Amino acid sequence: MSPRRRKPSKHQRPVSDRPLLGGTQERQSRLDGDWIVRRISGSASAKAYRCPGCDQQILPSTPHVVVWPESPSLLAAIGGAQSLDERRHWHTACWQRRR
Repeated sequence: MSPRRRKPSKHQRPVSDRPLLGGTQERQSRLDGDWIVRRISGSASAKAYRCPGCDQQILPSTPHVVVWPESPSLLAAIGGAQSLDERRHWHTACWQRRR
């Protein structure tokens, strides 16, 4: 029997392999492209974020959405970054108002 290998820490794995816990995910189209939108429940939200829509804090335990481009930007592709590096936390209402 071979020895069991431990999974590396999420902080040592590439960003594309890091989990984004909780919620459901869908693809949405906007004027500036296609986005992946994941709904985060209040129980899955453990820290504060700044909403790019209103520049106000999203407090811990507040349901919200996490949004990132479906395709990495050209700049990110050149720099080797993943589209998950571009994910942002939005108040649900702020994201819904965005066109």
